[in-house]
Amino acid sequence: MNGRHGPWGGPWGHGQWGGDPRWRHGGPPPWLAGLLGGGRGPGPSGPKVRRGDVRAAILDVLSAEPMNGYQVINRIAERTGGAWKPSPGSVYPTMQQLEDEGLVESTTVNGRRQSGLTDEGRAYVESHPEELAATWSPFDDDAEEADTLSDLRPAIGQVMGALWQVATTGSPEQQAEAATILADTRRRLYGLLADGDPRP
Repeated sequence: MNGRHGPWGGPWGHGQWGGDPRWRHGGPPPWLAGLLGGGRGPGPSGPKVRRGDVRAAILDVLSAEPMNGYQVINRIAERTGGAWKPSPGSVYPTMQQLEDEGLVESTTVNGRRQSGLTDEGRAYVESHPEELAATWSPFDDDAEEADTLSDLRPAIGQVMGALWQVATTGSPEQQAEAATILADTRRRLYGLLADGDPRP
């Protein structure tokens, strides 16, 4: 790093762009790592699990086949792409509650305890499809958004890599020209949102 901070007030904008006091140089700042999906930088949190979602999720996964509590936890995690993995402290008591309600029953297979739906439990699942679907919909929406962004992420990473080089090794003149390019790019991107075409 050559110490030239150029038009941004710092290698990564500790002036105009706003810095993160946790960053101590030596690599992209935390906000950039979060943008690109890496590191532990700040970023949006996942869907908030609502009260009753654990109950509905357990009923839904057990409608496919009997399984034990550990399998239930992993199946929920798989169904949500790892975004939600409920704790044993929430799953096991809920499974016991469902058993008390007569919706779930436990059996022992090859010395291992498994839980499955009773006839009443199957009837409940069949009569409450919207309730069960609502449990998964926030995670399905997140997956669709991730698919939409998948084409942009590589390009963003390449642009940020080039910007990193200019910010850390470029001359003041090169950094000033880069700032002009970024301002023009920002204007063109907003033009896409405004009328569908970048402005000339």
